[in-house]
Amino acid sequence: MAVDKARKNLGRGLASLFGDVGDGPKNGEGVLGDYNLKSADVPIEDVVPSSLQPRLEFDADQLAALAESIKTNGIIQPILVRRSPENKRKWEIVAGERRWRAAQLAQKHTVPIVIRDLDDSRVLQIALVENLQRSDLNPLEEAAGYQRLIKEYYHSHQGLADIIGKSRSHIANTIRLLNLPEKVLVAIKEGAISAGHGRALLGAKKPEKLLQQVVSRELNVRQTEALVKPKNNVRQAGGEQKDPNTLELEQNLTNLLGLRVSIKNSGESGKITINYNSLEQLDEVLFVLRGKQPGGP
Repeated sequence: MAVDKARKNLGRGLASLFGDVGDGPKNGEGVLGDYNLKSADVPIEDVVPSSLQPRLEFDADQLAALAESIKTNGIIQPILVRRSPENKRKWEIVAGERRWRAAQLAQKHTVPIVIRDLDDSRVLQIALVENLQRSDLNPLEEAAGYQRLIKEYYHSHQGLADIIGKSRSHIANTIRLLNLPEKVLVAIKEGAISAGHGRALLGAKKPEKLLQQVVSRELNVRQTEALVKPKNNVRQAGGEQKDPNTLELEQNLTNLLGLRVSIKNSGESGKITINYNSLEQLDEVLFVLRGKQPGGP
């Protein structure tokens, strides 16, 4: 049920990206539906992939299976395109690159397209939503897509959350994965560990060392979190060790803000340190603390 609700949110987010282009998908036709856009059959060589595509890898077995389906049934859902900014004689894919690649494998000479006039920001947003709705992106591709939308197109985390149909904390925590060391990123990319493992390892001082234990012992996410906590149970000034309540509070604040938080107690007073890597992340901290959109009153 939760998955169905999330997919409905994604669909609404995608519909909002098209603006006033009709009433949205009809007859359960999928992520694009019938938007009464200009359509045509064009030579397959006139269609080109987009540099804004968030997905970097395509599963060969899945493409082969889709190609077999296209041989039998054709391309049921047209490929969404815009005029290529680099070559006005070409059509750049906005959504449907898997179908285009599979059509090549199926040795199709033409593909059906629907044409829309879209700027770069909307192209990236639509590509992200389409892939997320089909669960096609790995966590790092998803994180890179979010980060690109925020940095290059000036979205806030909350504004992006409204469009994508995900929570602000999900977007913030997904982007945080990109702060992991390369060795851990490779493990996530290859499926050796999950994004949940990666988020747990973000709290470790030396994630690479703990990664070996997580993989060799086949630890689940909760076990990984438990492994990280003792490693961070460092002694404060004066040799005093952090108590479990302080460690739990650190973890709760880390989860709330999507950034690593440390607490140092000194009697009845103390200090909270929030680690951030960009001004955008600092804006998100203010947004959470104030309960308002960054830049708002």
